[in-house]
Amino acid sequence: MPDVGIEGQHKIDESKVLVIGAGGLASPVLLYLAAAGVGEIGIIDDDIVDLSNLQRQIIHSEAEIGKLKVESAKQRIASINSSVKITTWDVRLTPDNAQDICSNWDLIIDGTDNIPTRYLIDDICMIIGIPWVYGSIYRFEGQVSVFNYQDGPCYRDLFPEPPPANLIPSCADGGVFGVLPGIIGSLQATEAIKIILNRGQILTGKLLVYDAEEMSFRTLKFGKDEPTKPNLPEVRKMFEDSGWCQVATLDGDIEEPGTLGGSMFNHLSVSEYQSKKTNGWKPFLIDVRSSGEYAQMRVSFTDLQVPHDEILTKVDEIPQGRDIILLCRSGMRSQMAAMFLSKAGYNGENLYNLDGGIMAWSKQIPADIE
Repeated sequence: MPDVGIEGQHKIDESKVLVIGAGGLASPVLLYLAAAGVGEIGIIDDDIVDLSNLQRQIIHSEAEIGKLKVESAKQRIASINSSVKITTWDVRLTPDNAQDICSNWDLIIDGTDNIPTRYLIDDICMIIGIPWVYGSIYRFEGQVSVFNYQDGPCYRDLFPEPPPANLIPSCADGGVFGVLPGIIGSLQATEAIKIILNRGQILTGKLLVYDAEEMSFRTLKFGKDEPTKPNLPEVRKMFEDSGWCQVATLDGDIEEPGTLGGSMFNHLSVSEYQSKKTNGWKPFLIDVRSSGEYAQMRVSFTDLQVPHDEILTKVDEIPQGRDIILLCRSGMRSQMAAMFLSKAGYNGENLYNLDGGIMAWSKQIPADIE
């Protein structure tokens, strides 16, 4: 490409990129980094290849079932570009080994499947002063961002506090659309190569949200409210807490329960809603899906429908001081809407994200759906 040229290719060849994970998100990341000619690639993953992985982890094949993922990925990368230097660790990234493993790289790419590791990556990147490319997928929706780039916002600026471990959806309750890791991982690889080349607009201070069912992209902006500091003792406690060990094992398929400005909004299951309703609870219900989705299926007593990224245009219609339920299709966009309302001054104690969204509601209370 003329815009890259020999100088740009030299930058790529001299770059060193560490990829955390060797599963769904990491598959397209590793393949495209190798094909682009990245000089050195690091891979850390302690898992082995399973038949159930192959629907989304395209770097592996049936022939590698039972092998270490890092070895399977290394073999595939070498078959694409034999000149790439590949360093692997068949261990889990932990607070004890993170600084040694993550040092001496130009940037890190997140291909993980759990929130404690993301806080660990964020803290380590702040300490050693390198950027990292975030990716997350859940059912039909995905997110991409770049943290700690040129003193830009970090993961903790978007999610200052981790949610309780028991609010993280399991594999059985979550799941992921098989091609989604390919899309989100490709976007992560794109950002990584742009960072290496120092070209284009980087997703720093921006969260790109992709909806595969709508085939839509939305960009949400966020910033630093105050200087962000790593909190490794908190991260270590998350790793030691047995509740966090039960998080989903599908690569990257966890929805991020969010916080903003240090004030966490509430998470609400359909069962919890039913229990509270029995006791006379009458919250204000907001559907933050698109008008097209709303027309197809909706809760019959919805008080307001507005796309999540337009919710602040309707603050005159959203009551202060009253409990508010935010609802989307599966629970991701409604979290973004809750963040916007929190930043606009709404009390987080009154904001409830309906986990599982209208899909969960339609299964558990079909009588409410029209």
